[in-house]
Amino acid sequence: SIGSYAFKNCTSLTSIDLPESLTSISNYAFQYCSGLTSIDLPESLTSIGDSAFYDCTSLTSIDLPESLTKIGNNAFYGCSRLTSIDLPESLTKIGNNAFYGCSRLKTINFKGTEEQWNAITKGLDWDKNCPSDKVINFDYQGE
Repeated sequence: SIGSYAFKNCTSLTSIDLPESLTSISNYAFQYCSGLTSIDLPESLTSIGDSAFYDCTSLTSIDLPESLTKIGNNAFYGCSRLTSIDLPESLTKIGNNAFYGCSRLKTINFKGTEEQWNAITKGLDWDKNCPSDKVINFDYQGE
């Protein structure tokens, strides 16, 4: 696990490779890492904590691993350059305000069916202030 506040305010951090054994990213782990442009998440990751990537304003896209089941409250809050995200079919929960203020998030690629998407517990305002014309692709196979 990456502990709470582990890299908070590391504004010069631009990328990080995480170990394959990592299963969770705790609350606020990368909060305010405004220089973070990319992150390679391991296939073993099952949860992203509250505000884990809060205000990481340089993130442009992120592909979440197939093992991920939970995205915490405010996880990607204010990631204003995030244009697309790939979500795994294993996902069961998206927290409150998880993508709040992701003003350029135009594409959500969900790797499951529309029925599976509808079964995900989505918190209050999970996509508030995202483009209203965003597209959700179902059964996304990738490039």
